Amino acid sequence: MKQGAHFKAELILVLVTILAGFGWIFSKEALAGLPPLFFMGVRFIVAGFVLFLAGQKYFRGLDWQNVKQASLVGLVMGISMMFWVTGLDQGSNLGVGAFITSLGVVLVPVVARYMFGARPPLSIWVALPIAVIGLGFLALNNGMNFELSHLYFLGAAIGSAFQLNLLSRFSMRMHALVLTAIQLTVAGGFLLFLSLLTESLPYSVSMAVGGWFLLSTLVASSLRFFLQTYGMSLTPVSHAAVIMNLEPVWTAIFAVIWFSESMASGQIFGCVLIFIAMVVSRWPQIRAIFKPSKSI
Repeated sequence: MKQGAHFKAELILVLVTILAGFGWIFSKEALAGLPPLFFMGVRFIVAGFVLFLAGQKYFRGLDWQNVKQASLVGLVMGISMMFWVTGLDQGSNLGVGAFITSLGVVLVPVVARYMFGARPPLSIWVALPIAVIGLGFLALNNGMNFELSHLYFLGAAIGSAFQLNLLSRFSMRMHALVLTAIQLTVAGGFLLFLSLLTESLPYSVSMAVGGWFLLSTLVASSLRFFLQTYGMSLTPVSHAAVIMNLEPVWTAIFAVIWFSESMASGQIFGCVLIFIAMVVSRWPQIRAIFKPSKSI
């Protein structure tokens, strides 16, 4: 593939991480007027429908077995998002939450070890204790007073690791746009079902909240996932994996600018450790990027 295509893809993926960071801001603002599960349920269903409209031709001739596997991945995604949006609703610091959630990157090979018997590379066993220490600095910032949202974000990270493992193991022969639409729709349906069982819906929604909902749905979900799918089709997975680590960094920066959030020195150190753990966990991919290619 031409170098120009790689550069274009990497710019797109950097934009994806920026949109993902903005997604935390949009979602937090929308939660000011919407119940968390209802918000995520409707958001994902609408985002899935938008992707369906964008790629109707790819939905023809789907294999039922593939649809069932994609639906299972969507259900796991819904469980992960249940933890994430609850943590977002109750949390006091978006930057901290983003770094905890990003631990899912480190946990993917660990979960694979117990799900499929796969042997994680040495880089994971080096990264894991660094991540745990970083998590400790985040959680113990106020002495022994844990913030419950940290546990929800950790649950989202674990759920994300399960979701990515299922995606890597299922050999689903379908367009990435179709796969994403099915995942979002199933996840949204699951969250909306839980919302109807457990939440009280608001009688009215302000224009401001409605605007944040649309931004989180169309920009942070539909557009983001479309660009992510397109960008990852143009560059090696190793490159994409490293770039996607930027999401918690952008989230922390945007939270400081938008919500005037601040982190204590211990929290900053914890975030740095978690970022180092993500880089270490991706070390084989990073080394592959800078390894000179042999000329034929």
